[in-house]
Amino acid sequence: MESPVSYFSGLVDPRIDRTKAHLLEDIIFIAITSVLCGAETWNDMEAFTKAKIAWLKTILKLPSGIPSHDTFNRVFSLLDPKELAKRFIQWTSSVSRLTGGEVIAIDGKTICGSRDKGNKSIVHMVSAWASVNNTVSGQLKVDAKSNEITAIPELLKLPVLKGCIVTLDAMGCQKDIAEAITDREADCIPALKGNQGNLREQTEDSFRFLEVKSVCEETDADHGRVERRLCSVLDDLSMIEDRQQWKNLKSPVRIESERYCKSTGTTEKETRFYISSLPADAALLNRSIRSHRGVENSLHWILDVSFNEDNSRKRAGYAAQNFSVLNRIALNILKNETTTKSGIKGKRLKAGWDSSYLEKIIKI
Repeated sequence: MESPVSYFSGLVDPRIDRTKAHLLEDIIFIAITSVLCGAETWNDMEAFTKAKIAWLKTILKLPSGIPSHDTFNRVFSLLDPKELAKRFIQWTSSVSRLTGGEVIAIDGKTICGSRDKGNKSIVHMVSAWASVNNTVSGQLKVDAKSNEITAIPELLKLPVLKGCIVTLDAMGCQKDIAEAITDREADCIPALKGNQGNLREQTEDSFRFLEVKSVCEETDADHGRVERRLCSVLDDLSMIEDRQQWKNLKSPVRIESERYCKSTGTTEKETRFYISSLPADAALLNRSIRSHRGVENSLHWILDVSFNEDNSRKRAGYAAQNFSVLNRIALNILKNETTTKSGIKGKRLKAGWDSSYLEKIIKI
């Protein structure tokens, strides 16, 4: 994986000239490497710099010595988050080659600790997760979960989307979004819930009265649970009244899941509905829909557990939004580092302890 450092070296410095005691490229480099080594706060970054000063001096100029935690806070509170996100997408596009049939799961995550007392504003990030490459292919901030609809079309501008399968939750089940995906020669599988009431009801009725074209059943057992998923697919759209408005709609999908928990002896049942631009292939659709879980299990859960993102208290300016990019840079690197057989936490510890390993994973 190519080093991300060069992609962020040309960022516009938001500071006024008289406050530029430290080079922006030095601050960016320290921020990326410190988060790779476990930093979660601006104070952590300063402590990392002090501990690694001898190593950093072999790489950086550091004309004014060590940046303080206030400097890191001020710079990342001011940096243009759109430009930072743009550079992030450029880097991920250069190192992550999306393959035909790869599932790109688009979903949002709220950074709970970013809300100030007495302020309703909170940072909500929408990410595109490439399931095969195990990378965040792009992310954008929205002002609220309801505004994911405006962010998704921007994420769909990924340089390479052709041949991929885009999965979305019910928020992304919009005619314009479906059309934007298929116009990029990709396929889409949006979930159906209450926000598409008539379409949801017509899809349920279709499964009551029409003949199922394809069926696939899968069973998985892990973490003390046994889950059975029965996927049924139709190719008859006769009961979908506004089917002409959904570009390239081909197959309504029903997933009937049954999850048994060994520890409690309880069984949970759930039925979910989707629409898809893919042919009526139940095995493919069952596998693709299940891959959407990757954005929760391999991205959101790890960001909260291994990066402690949900407890972040960064609230000044663009600090929370920009720090989330640093977390995702680190996650992309660590997810794709295969020479060390340990989890994310173990790799971060090793990067902090072993400068040669840190140099290897950031490609310097």
